[in-house]
Amino acid sequence: MTTPLEQLVARSNAIGDDPSLVVYGGGNTSAKGLLVDHLGREQRVMWVKGSGADMRGSIASDYPALRLDDLLPLLDRGEMTDEEMTDLVARALLDPGARRPSIETLLHAFLPYTHIDHVHADAICALTNHADGPRIVAEALGDGFAYVDWMRPGFTLSKVVADLGDRDGVVLAHHGLITWGESSDECYRRTEAAVERARAYLDALPLRVDAPARVPDMPDDEIERLLLRLRGAMARTGRRVLWIDRRLRAVADHPLLPEIVEGGVSSADHMLRIKPRSAVVASSESAALDAESYAADYAAYVERNADAMPEGFGMHDPMPRVVLVPGLGAVTSGATLRDAEVAADIAVHTHGVAATVAERIGTPLGLSERETFRFDYWPMELYKLTLRPPTPDLAGFIAIVTGSASGIGRGIALELAARGASLVLADLDGDGLEEAAERIRESGAPAPVLVAGDQSDASVVAETVRQAVRTFGGLDGAVINAGIGVTGTLEELTLDQWNAAMRINLASGFLMTQSCMRAMKEQGSGGSLVYVASKNAFGPGAGFGAYSVSKAGMVQLMRIAALEGGAAGIRANAINPDAVFDNSRLWDGGLREERAAAHGIAPDELEDFYASRNILKRRVTTADVARTAAFLLSDASSRTTGAVVPVDGGVAGAFPR
Repeated sequence: MTTPLEQLVARSNAIGDDPSLVVYGGGNTSAKGLLVDHLGREQRVMWVKGSGADMRGSIASDYPALRLDDLLPLLDRGEMTDEEMTDLVARALLDPGARRPSIETLLHAFLPYTHIDHVHADAICALTNHADGPRIVAEALGDGFAYVDWMRPGFTLSKVVADLGDRDGVVLAHHGLITWGESSDECYRRTEAAVERARAYLDALPLRVDAPARVPDMPDDEIERLLLRLRGAMARTGRRVLWIDRRLRAVADHPLLPEIVEGGVSSADHMLRIKPRSAVVASSESAALDAESYAADYAAYVERNADAMPEGFGMHDPMPRVVLVPGLGAVTSGATLRDAEVAADIAVHTHGVAATVAERIGTPLGLSERETFRFDYWPMELYKLTLRPPTPDLAGFIAIVTGSASGIGRGIALELAARGASLVLADLDGDGLEEAAERIRESGAPAPVLVAGDQSDASVVAETVRQAVRTFGGLDGAVINAGIGVTGTLEELTLDQWNAAMRINLASGFLMTQSCMRAMKEQGSGGSLVYVASKNAFGPGAGFGAYSVSKAGMVQLMRIAALEGGAAGIRANAINPDAVFDNSRLWDGGLREERAAAHGIAPDELEDFYASRNILKRRVTTADVARTAAFLLSDASSRTTGAVVPVDGGVAGAFPR
């Protein structure tokens, strides 16, 4: 026989699996029962979802247990501040180290039922989010369900709902549905039945408007300009990843789009992820101005309500989280691609509710500006943000790494992924790319986009940059690393060998520089180009002429990029490594043996030989180069351009000059 807690977790998981009921941390559930505490005493307890926990995939530890005998007497209080309530609820925890209980803990405690659900169902919110909510709810669900106009969660709302415990359930305007039962199955059935009745009622209503006309598809080249310009405008308040979601195409094309947007969020808690309103952008030409106009309007809204700003808080990032684009759908943003996808999922539901209201009932009605602000800047809700893991230093940073299937390129990719960057990895070796991507996925970092192809082919380079823009929304940096080792004296080299070195080591760098600079200038927020050259650029070796010349050319290419990109905030710097062997394929194909013979040593002595000749007497690893690349890409080097950084253990003959 399952325990009340096990039943609660199972029911909550089922609810969380249905995004039409709750999305990402929304809603809360509870169960009551008996528990033996650490002293062997039997206690009446309630398990309730913890603040910020997501019902989908939740586990027992997401539902802290509280002593009911410490909570029920609070019903007799006349009033209570949020801070007092939070303190008293925390004192009722059986485990003081448990997750902080939901802000609606008292609502669950005061209702005299064993199992309670509170969901933010789309269909229920569509019944309430307009001027005629009470009548529509009564028609759809019957008189057995009580209607409560908007009230911010907390002690007062808990007392109001407690007085309605003799009803079949409670509908909260802009906040969803509360149902209950003596068994978990009964509670879940009531939730499902009420939501299904709401859906059936809405489906039976006649449409007030004709079917939305489809706006012509936005052309691919305009989509890319739109993304770059949007991201450039947003960059002034921080880097972020953009995500295109075409599920919102019908909403973006809707003739009642202004009303839908003005209707705000369907459930107040959605503000935490997507802000109180979405933006609308008509074209790539207006993208930057529309985003900046939204930010200005948001700042004005904060200024109008400044007297209600909680002490110690300041204005949130004023840029939009959701941008609706006719002919496309929506563009959402976040510190990672996952964050942007979550925002899109919420927008699908929140705007779907407003569209349903507009089409079948009347003008969608959001919360008043004052109530919107009070929730937007409510410390009890913002607490959830503190539960997130720390943001990595390169979160929201979009970078390309070429030659990333092995060696230095793979090491750089792993380092950047660990720092939270969104990556496009490019190499001729598709299998090697897959292996690198698997290493990244195993580390828990965001999965990279892979482009297998010859980076000396202009079409492949263009596709690499395009993948960065279309997948992540823009481009902040590139590590230009693709290359091969070519040996032979000037007398021995063939023209084909010489040209291969120049094409793969240098021309590919030119093509990537050109494509990146064009994208970065369109974006308008600067960028960083890092060229992996070589010690040989300044300290060439006999029998290594083609390689040395190509790497010297790369340094010069970097300097020209620094000169030409500086006005647009694009930085360019080079790294000169030497004798990096770990996981490198540069030394394959006889190069190790050839260089060992040139120095009169055995092939397995080559690594120690190179280490012995540098000043520090140390081997140089891919990790050493990777950390330098991360520094040159990051804002820590924001005042550095045109520089060459040796990562060679100190080779005097190759000092930059």
